[in-house]
Amino acid sequence: MTTPSDSAPAYPVPEAPDRANHVYVSVGHAQMMTAAMKPLGLSFWQLTTPRPMAVAGGRLFVDVTALLAAPASRGPYLDVLRRSDQLTADALQTVVDRGDFLPALAETPPLPTGIAPVLPLAADPALVEQLIAANQASVAALALTLRGLTGTALLDAIAADLPELRRLLTDPQSTQVFMSAMDASRWLNDTLAEWLGETNAADTLTLSVPHNVTAEMGLALMDVADAVRPHPEVVAFLRDVRDDAFLTDLPRLPGGLEARDAIEAFLETYGMRCVGEIDITRPRWRERPSTLVPMILTNVDTFTAGAGEGRFAAGRLEALAKEQDVLQRVRQLPDGDAKASETKAAIDRLRTFMGYREYPKYGMVSRYWVYKQALLGEAARLVAAGVLADADDLFFLTFAEVGEVVRTQRLDAALVAERRRAFARYEALTPPRVLTSEGEALAGRYARGDVPPGRLEGMAVSAGVVEGRARVLQDVGQGRLERGDILVTRFTDPSWTPAFVTIAGLVTEVGGLMTHGAVVAREYGLPAVVGVTGATTMIRDGQRIRVHGTDGYVELLP
Repeated sequence: MTTPSDSAPAYPVPEAPDRANHVYVSVGHAQMMTAAMKPLGLSFWQLTTPRPMAVAGGRLFVDVTALLAAPASRGPYLDVLRRSDQLTADALQTVVDRGDFLPALAETPPLPTGIAPVLPLAADPALVEQLIAANQASVAALALTLRGLTGTALLDAIAADLPELRRLLTDPQSTQVFMSAMDASRWLNDTLAEWLGETNAADTLTLSVPHNVTAEMGLALMDVADAVRPHPEVVAFLRDVRDDAFLTDLPRLPGGLEARDAIEAFLETYGMRCVGEIDITRPRWRERPSTLVPMILTNVDTFTAGAGEGRFAAGRLEALAKEQDVLQRVRQLPDGDAKASETKAAIDRLRTFMGYREYPKYGMVSRYWVYKQALLGEAARLVAAGVLADADDLFFLTFAEVGEVVRTQRLDAALVAERRRAFARYEALTPPRVLTSEGEALAGRYARGDVPPGRLEGMAVSAGVVEGRARVLQDVGQGRLERGDILVTRFTDPSWTPAFVTIAGLVTEVGGLMTHGAVVAREYGLPAVVGVTGATTMIRDGQRIRVHGTDGYVELLP
């Protein structure tokens, strides 16, 4: 457990509706976005999620007091957290163990999605394809609805669509699909450890699963490099790109039209993504395409033509070989045929459904991009009318306040100025995993006792051991990664995925078993350890390290 030091500013406490004790869990640690968010981003996320969320220090927190206070919900909630985010679970257990902090509740609150048990589905690829197609059709229908709308009609149409976004995110069938995959992963790891002494077998079985839109994105940027690599003048031009107008100039070069078309096609599918994408105010790749250039050049320098397709095929073959090996060994056990049949069914569920785990968020940010384009158009009209001084003034208003400004054509400039100053203060804060209404920040700790002395403890999320040069980065565009590097950073979200094709391993300060970096690391076969407190300060950039992805720790080498 940690609390703010005397020299560090205390983290603000969310406003509570009463004077009772409350316990809050950071949303950012679960969403891989611990940076401060602007008011429009905060309000959109609150409108997106069905769970009430409090704001403090430019971040969102969920009040879990009732879940912890009721014995019937406390156990399942903490059990899930112990499997997915051990530090948060330990921090909450600290509060529970005090005995006198939590209220006594007679009623049990409903369990959040992902905690209540679901019945496993039979592996049916058509179900995944139907869910994806329905989501895509819904986003396309929204774009048609908003086209040409302005003023209050536009804001009303966005408000009317938000229930559809929430419906898609909480759709029972969608939830059952990715929960079946997670259940299969747990079953395989636990059961094969018992039957065969095999640790984290599901990690290899997850290589190159179909329908993982985030992993496909990393391979798609390798294909973009294939279109750039044959044209030396294009490569030289990209090495000198300094702004986002480069796509206009590319066709003037030999091979430039082909390169531009490849980048545009990538942006058509993935341009709505960016670092911190749950904040609608963050600039998307479509708005800042120069963000992609360093990653394209790394792929040009590192790989040969067709490497993306070859990587996916190799992963699929390795997973198939692992499946055959596991089933053959299981059949040698007592009652082996029945056990092999059960194992095969779990593998099929894992490979059929695990890729979909990344799609609901992709659908959400696709919808956010449609909203944002419409809102930016409205902001431009407000600037032209003299209501806003700058288009991004809109980002410092909540969605409800934007509607009021559009309706009245008046803006409280002093309010926007104060929120800009507050946001600058919030950016300097580090949010805790767990926060109490008394202002205590709890970080949690690992208490496994199986990590050798002097190692950095974390959570094992992708099996294997790898040694290499640590590249400590705070942002995906901060520096160039070379093949074989081990990425060390605070957190990763889908915008980091194109970098995963180059690295050999991953270490993050924030993360869990089913967060973005862990899921994609397993699919790419990268040893990974997440939840390593202080990794970006305790590991030096350029230092040799060894990542123990099976056992969950990092070794610092001389």
